[in-house]
Amino acid sequence: MKNPLIIIITIAIVISSLSYLFFWPKTESVGLDGTTDKKINSRYVEYSKAALDKSVNNRRVLFFYTNWCPICKPADADFTTNTSKIPSNVTVIRVNYSDTDTDQEEKDLAKKYGITYQHTFVQIDSQGKEVAKWNGGKLDELLSKLIN
Repeated sequence: MKNPLIIIITIAIVISSLSYLFFWPKTESVGLDGTTDKKINSRYVEYSKAALDKSVNNRRVLFFYTNWCPICKPADADFTTNTSKIPSNVTVIRVNYSDTDTDQEEKDLAKKYGITYQHTFVQIDSQGKEVAKWNGGKLDELLSKLIN
């Protein structure tokens, strides 16, 4: 018969591993450019319903972006590089607008907020109502336009 202590230790390791997998808080991988692995709890994330819902207690800014836009790409790079400079109570959510990556939910958001072209920012409140809207800019402009 095997040593009962080894069996107990093995069972404890298996149980703790399974507990970690099933009960540890989950974050969803939402890579921004294929090389970056952003998480939902980050300050700059790709749009998903989960990201929008998780950030409801923050000041939220929707960044309507297209993958072909020469103005959007530098803004995206600036937000990605300087994520730590975005206040911890702010979530910038990159929404694909009118490009090959745009899904129906993103099209619906663009329609809801009256977006007519890319590189538009919309700050929304916890109920999803528009607080402010502006076009263009990188991190510095975003920070100056935020409404408390």
